[in-house]
Amino acid sequence: MKEHRLAAAHGSAIITIFIWGTTFIATKILLKDFTPIEILFFRFVIGYATLFVISPKVLKPKCWREEIHFAMAGLCGVTLYFLLENIALTYTFASNVGIIISIAPIFTALLAHLLLDGEKLEQRFFFGFIAAIMGISLVALNGSYVLRLSPMGDLLAILAALAWAFYSILMKKVSSFKYSTIQGTRKVFLYGLIFMIPALFIFDFRLNLVRLTSAGNLFNILYLGLGASALCFATWNWSVSLLGAVKTSVYIYLVPVVTIVTSALVLDEKITWMALLGAVLTLAGLYISQYTISVKAKEEMTL
Repeated sequence: MKEHRLAAAHGSAIITIFIWGTTFIATKILLKDFTPIEILFFRFVIGYATLFVISPKVLKPKCWREEIHFAMAGLCGVTLYFLLENIALTYTFASNVGIIISIAPIFTALLAHLLLDGEKLEQRFFFGFIAAIMGISLVALNGSYVLRLSPMGDLLAILAALAWAFYSILMKKVSSFKYSTIQGTRKVFLYGLIFMIPALFIFDFRLNLVRLTSAGNLFNILYLGLGASALCFATWNWSVSLLGAVKTSVYIYLVPVVTIVTSALVLDEKITWMALLGAVLTLAGLYISQYTISVKAKEEMTL
């Protein structure tokens, strides 16, 4: 039974990554009529409302320490991660952000090694990381051959990756509280929206719901709210609770691969031999990382 649950958790993580890897299409379309902060706010309002309808019971943590964990998870995984990523895109190139965000697993692994029990690392994990980053770089460049640096934007992207790493660690801690995944995710969304409120006054935010009367805008914001937010955060958090922060986070390596494939299918963008080689390296890095963690877990079970 445990093996079936673990297999389901792996499948859940893969499905989550597939959806997250396709969200760029919806975002790209919405950016014609919406600002980044508007897209962010609307998608998580929809996500919160959806999870509330599914499970309206109020989650009451047992103590203030648990409440702080939920609040910090909302700050790191919803507010800081998405704001830093969106702002980074205004300073640097999308390829840079795609590569840099994909270092989140190494930040997660290092933090988990220091802060969590049972998530120790071996040398082979880093070999997997190097292979994956090389592959992700090739996928993101996709024939460009030149990675152009932009210190401010690249730094913001690094901070976004670090914010996601802290979110992963916090959600692993939250999973030990034994609350419903849906209720826990909804509470994280609530705090994320609360921390997002100051940004609404700083950046260009307008309510203007008339824009959602367009079928295209409505479909894409619902895709982000229902799929990429409500569904994916719940499935990702469930995977983290079963697999651990490190083992789940390495699936992030797949995001650029999914993105470039869907861009070719939906937007008719060209895939070069460099991108294909990068996809192979990325998958190899993912396999090495997952294999290393799996072997380590089996060794511990036999002790």
